[in-house]
Parts: sequence; C-alpha cells; structure tokens
Amino acid sequence: MKRLMLFLAVVLMASLAWAQSNTQSTTETTTTTTTHKKAAAATDQNTGETPAEKHSQNRTKADDRLQNAAQVLQQVMGTPDKGIPEEILKSAKCIAVVPHMIKGGFVFGAENGKGVATCRLPNGNWSAPAFFTITGGSWGLQIGAEGVDLVMMIMNDKGMQQMLSAKFRIGAEASAAAGPVGRHASAGTDYKLDTQILTYSRSKGAFAGATLEGSDIRPDKDSTRAIYGRDYTPRAILTGKVRPPAAARSFLAAVRGAKVQAKNKS
Repeated sequence: MKRLMLFLAVVLMASLAWAQSNTQSTTETTTTTTTHKKAAAATDQNTGETPAEKHSQNRTKADDRLQNAAQVLQQVMGTPDKGIPEEILKSAKCIAVVPHMIKGGFVFGAENGKGVATCRLPNGNWSAPAFFTITGGSWGLQIGAEGVDLVMMIMNDKGMQQMLSAKFRIGAEASAAAGPVGRHASAGTDYKLDTQILTYSRSKGAFAGATLEGSDIRPDKDSTRAIYGRDYTPRAILTGKVRPPAAARSFLAAVRGAKVQAKNKS
C-alpha cells in the first residue's frame, strides 16, 4: 500500500512539473510570436510604412530606375549628330546614368539624384548594375527645367577605382569635365590621359556636356538590398562578383547597344 501511494505521489509530482513546463513553453512561444508579429508590423515613424511595404516600394523604384536609365541611354544615342562619340564609348571603363527627377522646381534640389552604374569586366562583358545617389554640385541649382538626365563616362582606371569606392566627390577625389558630343571626339581631346570622368546632361531634348564639380556620389543601400536581397558593396557588384539580376537586362542591353548606335552614325 505504501509503495502504491509513493508511486502515485511521484506520478502526480511529475504531472504537475510537466504541466508547468508546458504552460511556460506555450507562454514563451506566444510571446515570441507576438513579438515577431509586432516587429513585422512595426511602421516607419516618418513614412508610416511597414518594413515589407518599404521593401516593396524600394524594389519598384529600383526596377523603374533601371528601365528609365536604359531609355535615357537609348534616346541619347539616338540623337542625330549628337550623342556620345564612338571613341568615348569604346574606351569607357564604366557607364553611369541618372534618369531625370524634379523636386519643387529645382532639378535634384531637395532630394538626391539616383542612378545606376555598370563597369566593363576583364572578359569584355558589363557588370551587374550598382545603385548610387548623387547630391550637391552646380547642377543642383538649375531652375525651371522639365527634367535633366545625367550620363557619366568613367574613362580610366583611376576613375573606375573611385566608382568602386564607398563614396567620392567629383572634382576632389575624381577629376571630371564636360564630355564631347557628336559623331566623333575631336582629335585634340586628351580625355584618355587626364580626365577620369566625362559628364553629360540632357534637358528638354538638348544634349551637351555638363559640369558636376562638387557632387558627392554614395552607394544607394536601400535599392541594393531591394534588388539583390543583401547589402553588396559597389566593388563586389562592379567587379563581377555578383550576377546581374533579371531586372537589369534592359539597362545592360542599352549599354551594349550604345556603341553599336554610335558606330552606325559614324
């Protein structure tokens, strides 16, 4: 009898211990789940967006930027007797495009200009696009234009190294000059030796060289994460360590086709 009572007491104590443990586990699981849901649903205090909503919007904007950059390059190269000379395109180490944007009457006045860049790889192909922002400089003070598109041709290894860096300032870390336009670069142009970046702008259909002195270029991390799923560095992307995403096909096709367009006009 005593053995039976002792056995029942042990069973009862074990049952109580299991019930307590199960309740605690359930409570912890519920708390963790609730915490995760709250974190997922947390809204940005500035925009009122959840992280998922913000990521989706960043992805849409990045996709649009790639498409717009492709159109800008195609339209610039399609301009009769203007456009970027074939010699420039053939020698360029990297190509960067900033599609037009207006804010409050100032071109890029109150917001960052945002662009995409690709660099030539040792095998002759073009890298996956890197996303960047550009701020400051005299071009930010143009008023009354309907839109300005920017194109930058990085012409030598020094300029390319700046493009691969975390950030740089045009005119300080990287020399820049307004690029020549037309069917051919003039014979006296010394861009191959001196200038790291040749810059162009297009406004209201007019295309010409541009001055970007004092402009700062930095990686656009939000767009990078939206397209690639993680925060790759410009160096990793532009040196071929990252595969081009499907969204970049039209932009890279426009880059490859630019030289063909220039050659057909010559």
